[in-house]
Amino acid sequence: MAAVAANPPAATEDPEPQREAVPGLESQRRQIKNGESGQERPLRAGESWFLVEQHWYIQWEVYVQGGDQDSSTFPGCINNAKLFEDQVNWCLKKGLVEGEDYVLLPAAAWHCLVSWYGLEHGQPPIERKVVELRGIQKVEVYPVELLLVQHSDMGTPHTAQFSQTDSIDLVLRTAREQFLVSPQEETRLWVKNAQGSFERLCNTRVTVLDAALKSGQLVVMETRSKDGTWPSAQPHAVNRASKEDEDFQGQPGICGLTNLGNTCFMNSALQCLSNVPQLTEYFLKNRYLEELNFCNPLGMKGEIAEAYADLVKQAWSGHHRSIVPQVFKTKVGHFASQFLGYQQHDSQELLSFLLDGLHEDLNRVKKKEYVELCDAAGRPDQEVAQEAWQNHKRRNDSVIVDTFHGLFKSTLVCPDCGNVSVTFDPFCYLSVPLPVSHKRVMEVFFVSMDPRRKPEQHRLVVPKKGKISDLCVALAKHTGVSPERMMVADVFSHRFYKIYQLEESLSSILDRDDIFIYEVSGRSAICENSREDVVLPIYLRERTPARDYNNSYYGLMLFGHPLLVSVPRDRLSWDSLYHILLYRLSRYVTRPSSDDEDDGDEKDMEDKDSIPKPGHMAGGSSQDPGPEQAGPSSGVAGGSRAPVDNSPGPSHWPQRARRKHLFTLQTVNSNGTSDRSNFNEDTHGVSFSSQPYIAIDWEPEMKKRYYNEVEAEGYVKHDCVGYVLKKAPVRLQECIELFTTMETLEKENPWYCPSCKQHQLATKKLDLWKLPETLIIHLKRFSYTKFSREKLDTLVEFPIRDLDFSEFVIKPQNESAPELYKYDLIAVSNHYGGLRDGHYTTFACNKDSGQWHYFDDSSVSPVTENQIESKAAYVLFYQRQDVARRLQPQPGLSDPPVPPACSSPPNSEFMDVN
Repeated sequence: MAAVAANPPAATEDPEPQREAVPGLESQRRQIKNGESGQERPLRAGESWFLVEQHWYIQWEVYVQGGDQDSSTFPGCINNAKLFEDQVNWCLKKGLVEGEDYVLLPAAAWHCLVSWYGLEHGQPPIERKVVELRGIQKVEVYPVELLLVQHSDMGTPHTAQFSQTDSIDLVLRTAREQFLVSPQEETRLWVKNAQGSFERLCNTRVTVLDAALKSGQLVVMETRSKDGTWPSAQPHAVNRASKEDEDFQGQPGICGLTNLGNTCFMNSALQCLSNVPQLTEYFLKNRYLEELNFCNPLGMKGEIAEAYADLVKQAWSGHHRSIVPQVFKTKVGHFASQFLGYQQHDSQELLSFLLDGLHEDLNRVKKKEYVELCDAAGRPDQEVAQEAWQNHKRRNDSVIVDTFHGLFKSTLVCPDCGNVSVTFDPFCYLSVPLPVSHKRVMEVFFVSMDPRRKPEQHRLVVPKKGKISDLCVALAKHTGVSPERMMVADVFSHRFYKIYQLEESLSSILDRDDIFIYEVSGRSAICENSREDVVLPIYLRERTPARDYNNSYYGLMLFGHPLLVSVPRDRLSWDSLYHILLYRLSRYVTRPSSDDEDDGDEKDMEDKDSIPKPGHMAGGSSQDPGPEQAGPSSGVAGGSRAPVDNSPGPSHWPQRARRKHLFTLQTVNSNGTSDRSNFNEDTHGVSFSSQPYIAIDWEPEMKKRYYNEVEAEGYVKHDCVGYVLKKAPVRLQECIELFTTMETLEKENPWYCPSCKQHQLATKKLDLWKLPETLIIHLKRFSYTKFSREKLDTLVEFPIRDLDFSEFVIKPQNESAPELYKYDLIAVSNHYGGLRDGHYTTFACNKDSGQWHYFDDSSVSPVTENQIESKAAYVLFYQRQDVARRLQPQPGLSDPPVPPACSSPPNSEFMDVN
């Protein structure tokens, strides 16, 4: 009930005309007191009861008990004057008590008394409803009095009375009637709470009691502006800009979205969804208001649907060049923490969340029943599919299901017992794989044993699932060096991050890794007594003054590219090792002249058999060579591959009694820090207890004089570097065929066979059974494995019109309606860039004009159809042709009337029902 106190109804009872014959006094007493229509009858919710002033009622009781109709105790007309504050507004006095100030009579008893005695002229009857509050029936003597105001005129309240069982929708309709709001305008309510702040009354289907509204509370009605915004949602700083936008009139739907900081992924998904015609019409015509589901535990209390509706109404108002989706972004982050902040995300992931959120917020099923999934068990596909779809609709029924949901047929076959399991599952979009090349292009640097040759950069084509040995075989074709004489290493921060074995998988090498392949000797030893060779990892370090205040010790910093050098394990002196390394560095290290040798500093002079070795290093330090830390090394195999350097030994060089040494040698660990555990320090030779790493330590002055950094960093490009692995374009139909191809389940995702009673790597096949009105196709461009991540930039050729699915749908088809299987493109979400960074944009076709536009955040520009297909296409939106024809306006017919924003649900002919 809703009664406006300022305009009380006039008395409807006529005291004199057509008065019924008055029964006897005893009969009167029995009718009023007892019986089905009497005062003692039980209360029933929804009934009307009336208040009668206590003194008049007592007088009447005395009169009927006396038994004399001519007695002076005759009560006269019913007079309730003592119950009113005044006789102008006829407001009930506060604090009246039943049994002291008034009695309550059911409607039948009240009408009898009025017909026998009449009602004081001008007085309104005091009618009140019986309500059920928490299981108790009671007459609501004092309704809730609310102060209704408009958002644009907060200073003029209007009082209206409502029962606690009245819905908020009645409050809204009363306010709309009072303030003369047209049916086309959308309104919403706010209530001022005890703290003075305002709260939204979102769910108009709850009662005044459930909304905890109290008498005297201020209820504000807000009307949506022409540009689709709510006045309360506009900050004062942008009010002027909003007024300017109201004057702007453009094509509805041609509206950009401001990038809030890495939110291009969100803008792209929103623009695609906004250009799905039937979904946008659903929101623009306010059909969503009656389907908001505020009590769904899987939903978001209607907030995502309302936030999306606000965006759609603004974008399609025609009054904005661009809008700021800040409120929507905040709502998404509130309900999906992965989208909090301003990190880059995937447009398809946001689209998936948004479709699911809209579905649950608009789910027409208020209470989901338990549905048991049933296997086909040999039944016909048609029967099983219909059962699966009906079960899905029993729990999921929304505009999202009507528009985007289709049905798969999933077939699993056990490899052991041959048991076949057939189920039908709903889907919201198709994630189709791209045909992937089994080849991979890798860039490496080849370092020859010949010190005169610069390192060569090669671009090699290898199997994606190949091994390190395949990489060596590919390089051998370019260099002529046998794969047996190659070692592969990952170089990071001047040190070996990892040295690979031939059997290791190439998948562990990322595209960004710096891979060096070194030529080593191919000689290997089998017998224990034969000579063995070992490959030494060699680092370059420079001695730098430490930051100590007295420079009491020196630090060591790695620089340059490390080397792998083959040396004999036995009969190797430090002097011969020095000369082997000097020879390997001869391209960019200048040997001292004879004058330099004679002028050498005394401290740099050594006997020829006493080259500086680990135990006698001057200024040796275990300090870490640099701020960067490399990962663990795999070490180098000494027995299976024991190459020897073919460089000329010291005997080929002239010997002098005294000479200057350019650098000193130090044993280190794989990180390049000092480690003396690997060598036995023998003055006459070098013996190995385990695989060592050797550091060549330079004094700054010597490095400056004899080490050519420019030459050391130089390299040449092999002809193969210009090779580009050509990627032939693929048709969208090929991707769909690949999607429906039979596959074997992976070990991480086995299937439990109910026949074998164990998990099996079954074969699985997906088929399309039922397609939706709007089909979303997600191209799986991003590939993630344990060791690698890549983006596939293959060009996918997709048709703008007449994408025919008749060859892919296995459900028996209707030959007379081929348009049920043909689709036209309406939107594309694009991704430009790589895995770590990128940018999202949108191509979309305007539902009103049919013109294609390019949406790049806040920028919108028209495009032609031949610009749409590109390598950036990521998510495709297709609309079924029969739906497109149905949505086209028919000539001579006007659009159906837009239901008011607070009206009852629209007729089914206006609803797109699947």
